Amino acid sequence: MTKDERQPVAELGYEAARDELVEVVTLLERGGLDLDASLALWERGEALAARCEEHLAGARDRIEKALNTED
Repeated sequence: MTKDERQPVAELGYEAARDELVEVVTLLERGGLDLDASLALWERGEALAARCEEHLAGARDRIEKALNTED
């Protein structure tokens, strides 16, 4: 998938963001990319990791609210 074809990070669900993050890490670990491509991948990976954390924080909040309403 080219850079122009990728879905904006803000629109990704948890699983999609996690799966793409795994791909980014694999590409970076493999190496062989020029500096600009590596930096672009790194930045995308950072954004994907932040998106995953947003989803996890939201899920954590929902669980805590559900547990608190049972009391």
